[in-house]
Amino acid sequence: MELVLQQKQELNLVMTYKLRQAIELLQYSTEELCQFIKKQQEENPLIEIKERPHEVAYKENDFGKANFCSTAEEANRLEASEGLGMRDQLVEQAKFLYKDVRDQKVMAYIIYNLDDNGYLSFKQDEREVYGIFGKAEIDRGIELLQAVGPKGIGARCLKECLLLQVTDECPNRQQTESLIRNYLKLLAERKWDGLAARMNISLAEIKAIHEFILTLNPKPCAHISDFSIQYVNPDIIVESKVNGLSFYLNDRYLPAIRFNDNYSGLLANKDETSTYIQGQFATYQWLLNSIEQRRQTIVKIVKVILAKQEEFFKDGFIALQPLTLKEVAEEIGMHESTVSRATMNKVIQTAKGTFELRMFFASKLETATGNDVSQTKVKMLLKSMIENEDKCKPLSDQKVTDLFNKEKGITISRRTVAKYREELHIPPSARRRAIKG
Repeated sequence: MELVLQQKQELNLVMTYKLRQAIELLQYSTEELCQFIKKQQEENPLIEIKERPHEVAYKENDFGKANFCSTAEEANRLEASEGLGMRDQLVEQAKFLYKDVRDQKVMAYIIYNLDDNGYLSFKQDEREVYGIFGKAEIDRGIELLQAVGPKGIGARCLKECLLLQVTDECPNRQQTESLIRNYLKLLAERKWDGLAARMNISLAEIKAIHEFILTLNPKPCAHISDFSIQYVNPDIIVESKVNGLSFYLNDRYLPAIRFNDNYSGLLANKDETSTYIQGQFATYQWLLNSIEQRRQTIVKIVKVILAKQEEFFKDGFIALQPLTLKEVAEEIGMHESTVSRATMNKVIQTAKGTFELRMFFASKLETATGNDVSQTKVKMLLKSMIENEDKCKPLSDQKVTDLFNKEKGITISRRTVAKYREELHIPPSARRRAIKG
């Protein structure tokens, strides 16, 4: 075998560190960008940042040229008020109402062992489930707790929670308690005839009991966990005006980036320090250019979204049109992956509510006329159909499919209907059936 040296020329595309950072910058939310700028200021001596004294917003006036506008609003974040958590408040109320020290201790034990829905649940072995207290003391503590917190708090299961809320004012109290204790599963499955036969009462009485049970709260203390309120800073704000829609980027709280003039004299030198300063100056320029490029990319994308989804801002989700990332990319002359990154982690505030920007990208379904309809619109139509159905004869998934195909002209399968129904948290027809009369 003969060894030969050969030269070969190849062209490779290499993603530089700066390019990779610019791509990451594009997908940052405004708040994440703010943190990134502050981090750059810590690492680069040439970068100075100055917090804006007033809100400064980059504003698009009716899809025209951009300008800056300032307002006198204060800080961008609100802080949750400090104070006792709900558990601590319940313990304090228990101490105020009940003077017996043992009662106070058992109630405090119950309160601090409640789960996020207000249920008393344990993961320990059954022998140690009540700690230093006996079952009789826990039962008494739960009864006393009803005067302190919402009715049903401290229950160990759904049945007990509902039974604690059944009072003397309840019509047919004895039958209601019997139904909850013995036939709750049949009630959940809405097997009205079977319930009436087993309890030996009429359907009208079953209906009255069912309507009362619906007034009870299965999660009596859903917000018992201590938490701080998290506020969302929208990245884009859309406003409806007489002459149409306008929007602006909500970057008023981004700090102003400035060049540190103390190092300007070192740029012209020809030494090791100058080389370092020039590298940092290049980073400073890259940061300014990348932020501006990110801004312009988002502005272009939002313009297209507002033009394509104009009806949404008038009529809501029912008017949401099918739209893909590829369509927007072709409209603004960018790659689909760029649009995907630019719309990631972005929140848009509108008169119809605050949503993730990705919400405006809805997949398509075909209609009999050859036009396309958005997946979101189909879900809204499905929800409307079920809301207006005959509650005694609810629509099956197959019936809904037929209605879409024949009356709405929308081609959809039964499996897709079932999927959308589950996503909307709508139970199947058997569990939606109401009692006649």
